[in-house]
Amino acid sequence: MPGLGKHRRPKQRPIARKLAFAGTGGAALALPLISATTAGAAVTQPAAAPAAKTVTLAAAKPAVEKAALPLSYSVTVGDTLSKIAAEHAVNGGWQALYEANRSAIGSNPSIIRPGLKLSIGAAAKAAAAKATAAAVKPATTYANNLDGWIRQSLDIMARHGIPGSYNGIHRNVMRESSGNPMAINNWDSNAAAGIPSKGLLQVIDPTFRAYHVPGTSLDSYDPVANITAACNYAAARYGSIDNVNGAY
Repeated sequence: MPGLGKHRRPKQRPIARKLAFAGTGGAALALPLISATTAGAAVTQPAAAPAAKTVTLAAAKPAVEKAALPLSYSVTVGDTLSKIAAEHAVNGGWQALYEANRSAIGSNPSIIRPGLKLSIGAAAKAAAAKATAAAVKPATTYANNLDGWIRQSLDIMARHGIPGSYNGIHRNVMRESSGNPMAINNWDSNAAAGIPSKGLLQVIDPTFRAYHVPGTSLDSYDPVANITAACNYAAARYGSIDNVNGAY
């Protein structure tokens, strides 16, 4: 029994002695206690850090390209299709400009009136693309006879904006030369003046030179060159070879 007036300090139980304190600066951390009865228990692992979130950014939408607005040009005195095409950098040159405005200009690309509105934007660009596509087509083979000469001339005329039809050309050829490319008139007033009419459509040399179409022969007896020059002259004077039904 304890003596009077004295208190026995109670003994700590063995498990209580397992409590330890560790710290710095007066702070204490309680270390876990493991009793003999829980020695085989699994040790709790620290919680895993949350997985980083993957953020998917929405793809940027491409900017919408604004469609080019068609441009127009008002013809002024002294203008030509070549001049306008050069000043406005029209793809395909005056030919594309003419194709884009053929309905407004008419059959003769050399005649454009002041005040005429021409499209030099989208329509001219489309015409240039069409002309480029036509240029890469395989070359056409033409028969070396009247039918082939007329068809070749018509293709050249189409590229130069010269009007005329197969029937109109054929009708006039048969009247003027009966289809003989070497025909020559040595008896009329032109012959007396020293400039006889020659070839399929009986063209005198001054007229042939004035209305000669680039890309054709410089020989007035050449059937294709003769037809094309004569049709160019007929277009300027009569509107088309189709309108010619007699001496011209």
